[in-house]
Amino acid sequence: MVADARADVEGLRPEEARRRLQENPNTLVIDVQDPGDLGTCGLIPGGINITLGMLPIRADHELPEALRSPELQDWSRPILVTCGVGGQAALGAHLLKRMGFQHVAFIDGGTTAWKAQGFEVVHPA
Repeated sequence: MVADARADVEGLRPEEARRRLQENPNTLVIDVQDPGDLGTCGLIPGGINITLGMLPIRADHELPEALRSPELQDWSRPILVTCGVGGQAALGAHLLKRMGFQHVAFIDGGTTAWKAQGFEVVHPA
């Protein structure tokens, strides 16, 4: 499944993902890791955590508003999906693309690769 997702959605090196974030501050970063795993990798500044299991619910425009994430109401908003090393991120990005989001990519290597480039992360409390 991960291989199919990677073939369907654009994977970005951390440098390219960072450039896109700098060029368009409206770009949403979604980390699909379980909250307990965020402590290990950290969260890309400005990013939000929506687990892979909850992503289809939070992004579904047909569900009651109370169940949806307000950050995911614009189908055209650029979205970068990440996780620890990239597999879950590819699945999450693939899911969002299939749901109709127009500008979705994932960070290849996830937040681990992001940190390896010396880019900032924050550690949720």
